[in-house]
Amino acid sequence: MSIFESLMLICFGLAWPFSIYKSWKTRENGSKSLIFLTALIIGYISGIIHKILYNFDGVIFLYILNAVMVSIEIIFFIRNKKGV
Repeated sequence: MSIFESLMLICFGLAWPFSIYKSWKTRENGSKSLIFLTALIIGYISGIIHKILYNFDGVIFLYILNAVMVSIEIIFFIRNKKGV
């Protein structure tokens, strides 16, 4: 398990709960874009696939956690875009 890979994913992941909370409460998307969020989810899914195929270790759970948080953010983005 790479401590640097873990640290990177932890640092990226720390921002998502705040962003999700803000999107949920304000019902606004701010400066986020669906293209940006899609690129992130593709990156996390690619990391998960790499871990499954080539280097399975505990870091996969950080990829999954971040992918789940970005998925939640995408759901709120779509909700906020529609104004529901």
